[in-house]
This record gives sequence, C-alpha cells and structure tokens, in this order.
Amino acid sequence: MKVVVTGASGLLGRQVVLEAERRGHTVIGTALSRAQPPKLVKLDLTDATAVERFLASERPKAIIHCAAEKRPDVAEKNQSATEQLNAVVPGRLAKIAGDLGAFFVYVSTDYVFDGTKPPYEVGDSPNPLNFYGRTKLAGERAVQEANPEAAVLRVPVLYGPAEHAAESAVNVLVDVVRKGAAAQMDAWQARFPTCTVDVARVLVDLSEISVGAVGEGVAGIFHFSASERMTKYDMCRVFARLLGLEGHLQSLVPVTEKPDSEQVAASRPDNTQLSTEALEEIGVSVACVSFEKWWSDYLSSK
Repeated sequence: MKVVVTGASGLLGRQVVLEAERRGHTVIGTALSRAQPPKLVKLDLTDATAVERFLASERPKAIIHCAAEKRPDVAEKNQSATEQLNAVVPGRLAKIAGDLGAFFVYVSTDYVFDGTKPPYEVGDSPNPLNFYGRTKLAGERAVQEANPEAAVLRVPVLYGPAEHAAESAVNVLVDVVRKGAAAQMDAWQARFPTCTVDVARVLVDLSEISVGAVGEGVAGIFHFSASERMTKYDMCRVFARLLGLEGHLQSLVPVTEKPDSEQVAASRPDNTQLSTEALEEIGVSVACVSFEKWWSDYLSSK
C-alpha cells in the first residue's frame, strides 16, 4: 500500500518510514525544516491548500500523522503555532483522508491525563494539566469529529535512534550523564519510556489491519506503552551503569518532590501509565524491548 508519513524527519517519523518500507510498502514522508528532497517531500502542514493538493495527487491508502509540537515547555511559550499544528492540522488531515477513503491514525500523548488515577484505559476521562496536553486532546477530538473511521494512538515519552540527543527527553539524558556536571534531576514523575521502533511497528500494524478491510478496520482510541516504570533519575542510573560512569551520578541531585507550578513553564502529571488492553483486544502485539537492553546495544554501536 502507499503510505504518507508526516513528520518523517522526526524521532518517531523516521522509524515509521523504515518499518513501512521494511514491510514492502510505498512510503512518502513529509517534513518542513528538515525536509531532504527527493527523500522527503517539503510540506507545510498548516498550508491547507498545499496539503489538500498534495494528498489528492498522491492518493495514499494510509496516512500516519506523526508531526507535532511535542515539547510541553515550548508549547506553553508558542501557543498559537502549537495549537495550529497539534489541534487544527490533525482534524484537517483526517477529513481529507476520509474523503480519499484512506486510513488515518493520529499520534497523541499520555499527557491528556492528569496522572491521578493510573493506569488509564482508553475510555477514561482526559484532564490535561498543561497547554501541550490540551492541544493534543483538541487534536484527538478534531480527528474523531472529522473522520469517525480514524484511529488515535496515545503514547508516553519516547526514545530511539536519534540524529541529535535533543530529539528525545530520554536520549538527552545520556549527554547529561556523560558530562557529569552538577544538575538537579527529576526523581518523582513516573514515566514509561517507550522505544520508537516498537511504536512504529504498532502504527504500521494498525494501518495494515485497516487498509482494504470491509467492516473490520480499526477506529477510535488506543494506548501503547512500555511497562517499565522509571523516573528520569532512574534512567540516568541505567545510562551511568552502561557507560561505566557511575561516579558521575554524584553530580546529580535527585528531586523527589513535585515542583510548584510557578517553578516550571508547563506542569507535569505524576503518573500517566497507559493500559494497552484495547490494542491487545484487536490482536496487535504490545511487546516492548527492554529499556536497558536496547540502550546497551545502541550505545555499544556508537
């Protein structure tokens, strides 16, 4: 099948492209600031006319929408641009996909929840604590209103093969450990870091199930997440051990209490663990690579 992947230059989008190509699909990736024609098509997703013309010309069977502003602090400071990309664009793309008869899946976030009652099922009521979470929730609702046959996949914090560490809030911790400089490190927020390689597999699985299906496609909201619970400080301990830099942990001061809202640009929820039951019910594997095993292999290959 022909698949369009938005945000194909990003941490997740690159892996989705690789996974879909590995399975023999024709893949067209789009990007903006990091577009590299002809490998990636340069497309401004906020340009409604250009997007409609592009998709009408390509007529994909599936659209996997990975593009987003995913940094909560940046979202808080650039609200207009974030709302356009995270809330308006997904609904527009979902509508076009429906008109073309293409499957559409939107990548959302665990930050649509407030973190008070984990683990979260797909039907639990969202209550985002920050602007980023609110825009992603608005995007979910825009998608479902524009295209009832579309799917939403909520995921937690991601890590994976990166072009530069700042692409991931997890990958960047490797540099923190390597430098060994004095820093405060979050030791209170429960995270469930999930590898982009696994997320890409699930996104392509959903697309394959739906494309060509007659009354058997997937629609609605799904959750995917690794099950290993870790704080950022826990992740740093893993990296220090793998790098043989345990002594550098002495420079990190674990912060065990949630900071006041005045101290941070965007408030974070305590624990947004996601239940993967809905995916299991449709036969999609929720297996995930071990955090330490993946990082051991990745770091040793560098």
